[in-house]
Amino acid sequence: MQNIGTSKEFIKGDEIEWEVVGEGIKRRILAFDDRVMLVNVHFETGGIGVLHEHYHTQVTYVASGKFDVTINGVTETLKEGDSFYIPPHAVHGVVCLESGMLTDVFGPAREDFLKS
Repeated sequence: MQNIGTSKEFIKGDEIEWEVVGEGIKRRILAFDDRVMLVNVHFETGGIGVLHEHYHTQVTYVASGKFDVTINGVTETLKEGDSFYIPPHAVHGVVCLESGMLTDVFGPAREDFLKS
């Protein structure tokens, strides 16, 4: 993997612009280096994170709201305080049932997020 750089050591969320990534979905990349990345993703009610897969390991914390989360064909409803783990290449997606935010951690970092 090529070096994608490193974020600042101290990150203030209100200084980072939100990037619209879909209808009712926006994200901001908080911190990263080649091995790890922290991202907040805000969903409006009804927002859909379409089913997809990637080679990154992902862990996600439900910071607020309520979501139907599907991983490899199994769906569970998760709410604030819950979390989930997505192994590499697992097909996954979410449907937002109540407006909220997911906090994603990826390893290695999602270089595709930095190219947009």
